[in-house]
Amino acid sequence: MSDTATPSTLSDEELAALDAHWRAANYLAVGQIYLMANPLLTRPLTPEDIKPRLLGHWGTSPGLNLVHTHLNRIVKDRGIDALCVWGPGHGGPAVLANAWLEGSYSETYPDVPRTAEGMGVLFKQFSFPGGVPSHVAPEVPGSIHEGGELGYALTHAYGAAFDHPNLLVTCVIGDGEAETGPLAASWHANKFLDPVHDGAVLPVLHLNGYKIANPTVLARLPEDELDALLRGYGHDPLYVTGDDPATVHRAMAAALDTAADRIAAHQRAAREDGATERPRWPMIVLRTPKGWTGPEEVDGLPVENTWRSHQVPLPGVRENPAHLRQLEAWLRSYHPGELFDADGRPTAQVLACVPEGTARLGSTPYANGGLLLRALPIPALEDHAVRLDKPGSATHSPTQVLGGLLADVMAATAERRDFRVVGPDETASNRLQDLYQATGKAWQAETLPTDEHLARDGRVMEVLSEHLCQGWLEGYLLTGRHGLFSSYEAFAHIVDSMVNQHIKWLRTARRLPWRRPIASLNYLLTSHVWRQDHNGFSHQDPGFVDHVLNKSPEVVRVYLPPDANTLLSVADHALRSRDYVNVIVAGKQPTFDWLTLEEARAHCARGAGVWEWAGTEDGGREPDVVLGCAGDVPTQEVLAAADLLRRHLPELAVRVVNVVDIARMMPNEEHPHGMTDAEYDALFTRDRPVIFAYHGYPWLIHRLAYRRTGHAHLHVRGYKEEGTTTTPFDMVVRNDLDRYRLVMDVIDRVPGLGVRAVAVRQAMADTRTRHHAWIREHGVDLPEVAEWSWGG
Repeated sequence: MSDTATPSTLSDEELAALDAHWRAANYLAVGQIYLMANPLLTRPLTPEDIKPRLLGHWGTSPGLNLVHTHLNRIVKDRGIDALCVWGPGHGGPAVLANAWLEGSYSETYPDVPRTAEGMGVLFKQFSFPGGVPSHVAPEVPGSIHEGGELGYALTHAYGAAFDHPNLLVTCVIGDGEAETGPLAASWHANKFLDPVHDGAVLPVLHLNGYKIANPTVLARLPEDELDALLRGYGHDPLYVTGDDPATVHRAMAAALDTAADRIAAHQRAAREDGATERPRWPMIVLRTPKGWTGPEEVDGLPVENTWRSHQVPLPGVRENPAHLRQLEAWLRSYHPGELFDADGRPTAQVLACVPEGTARLGSTPYANGGLLLRALPIPALEDHAVRLDKPGSATHSPTQVLGGLLADVMAATAERRDFRVVGPDETASNRLQDLYQATGKAWQAETLPTDEHLARDGRVMEVLSEHLCQGWLEGYLLTGRHGLFSSYEAFAHIVDSMVNQHIKWLRTARRLPWRRPIASLNYLLTSHVWRQDHNGFSHQDPGFVDHVLNKSPEVVRVYLPPDANTLLSVADHALRSRDYVNVIVAGKQPTFDWLTLEEARAHCARGAGVWEWAGTEDGGREPDVVLGCAGDVPTQEVLAAADLLRRHLPELAVRVVNVVDIARMMPNEEHPHGMTDAEYDALFTRDRPVIFAYHGYPWLIHRLAYRRTGHAHLHVRGYKEEGTTTTPFDMVVRNDLDRYRLVMDVIDRVPGLGVRAVAVRQAMADTRTRHHAWIREHGVDLPEVAEWSWGG
């Protein structure tokens, strides 16, 4: 089965030039996997020319080289702004080869020129100590996609296309990659692509039939079933199939011309004629042999067009003379003498299809998003700040307050369209509904009269796939824009692996001077563990913070603002920052306001500090005990505990320390935001008991602070996997984070206090017992808890 493509208009001269470029790229891909010397084969290969460790992936490279070659032609002929996302995992040899051929690699790395010497460096550095990875990594010009983990290519491509109306993003999808859940969900991204304001995505599904050791599912589907699947996803597939290079070149040229014509027609209909029907965008199904043009057999076993060509088809080249001769024959089959001159430079025929300047795929500014980035117009925080006369005198939903700020940002970027908010069906649930005053929710599918806030040009993006949300935002940020990912806290874990890859990308990119800083990836984790009492145990998991803090300290930041004004201050900082992953954990339920905007700014700048108004220190001596807190609910429980201590044990000197930047707990040698030992000791003391109420798993605080002098006196309360459907206060009681338990901890740990305060401790324990009976009878929390307010 096939769809009709525009007949190829390639002349014989054009066909020969395309084939020469493709052969040159294939030669360079093979050379990177095998050679460390003799790059132009000016003499017969010897074992000393071969790398001692053969690493890399050949099987996908010929197909990627074919796509790159033909994209060059349409970019040059049509003047298209283009970007390509290379999905097949370790396709590095192909993309590096093409970047070197077009000159963008040598311009980025002058020590790898387009000469025989530079070719030798290109070959040796690949998968070699001190060199470059085997996949498409940040070091590769023109890339925005880390190929080390499969499944995210198509969602990255759509993220890059949003709000770039003149951009064509081609996305090569490996048929192994197509088996992953995230990629399967990504086919639905075309229902969110606005043909008026967004660019276009051209998926190229490369079916070469095999993964590392098995056939691939889509490659083995009957043709009519595959076609029905892709059409069901909303695409009009074009098919390119074959193993004869000349035939495939003509078919590929025809398919790309047809796809480009259809894309232009869809965009023209929407932009000029006002068409509102969702387009059926074209895509290409490219079916070529695995390891095409490589060894057909090795040691009597079939290799080309089998899984054996996936990595290194000839593994024993150094030790096996027959393999060495076979490798040399393979390399010479591309006729390198026709492709490169005596100095190793690509010939004019090889470069005939290559565009110039920033039109080259390796030089496109869209793949170096910092070149396009503009500062975000963030309004004055005073316009949104909560006003209060004294701590705890009012309550607000922190995320609803933030929603007003985000709405202003969305309105201020209405013309330039470089800010989006993504999340899995939870924007209004997370109290960010003010955004809908400035924009709608992106939607290109059918709408009904009962729908609300759907808009073809909307810049809030909701889909029940955290993978899609994450990938869209990553692609959006990497191509020069700004955004925020709002999620229920427990389900941020779904993208653990994706954020790993993004953090690694940023960490590497920060070390490459040619990569310009991009806007930070900002998470707002709300509907958090302590206020998931209605949804129950499955929704109670604060561990995303632990996961992120394991990563590169230069990249990751974690903030736990305790009220609305501190959330505004933290969000302002995060939205202005560059090259970070910022994780902000903040509740959506009404929370006491503790700090004015001015105080919040100062507190967030410090990251951690003493709240003098909350404690009972007299200033003349060290406190008897330090109550530390991080997170909105832990802060409230600590202040309630301080209030109880003030009333029941007024002679006790209590210090209250709030931590908003959790990395402040780390030593300054381990994290840029960490405290020196002197700073830490001044805040928490060296030898006084510290009762620390933490939002998440308590052992994280111990891990961050284990080297501190006073660590033996640090006692942390936090979430310990005790949860269910219950009342809000019962959640903290179940996990021993409640105010009464904290008072008991103080009595137990301040030397000599246990005997003197036995009656107070007993009263606290009795209240906890009364709590259990009360909620089981009434279904709500004790009146003294539900109606508590700060009275310090």
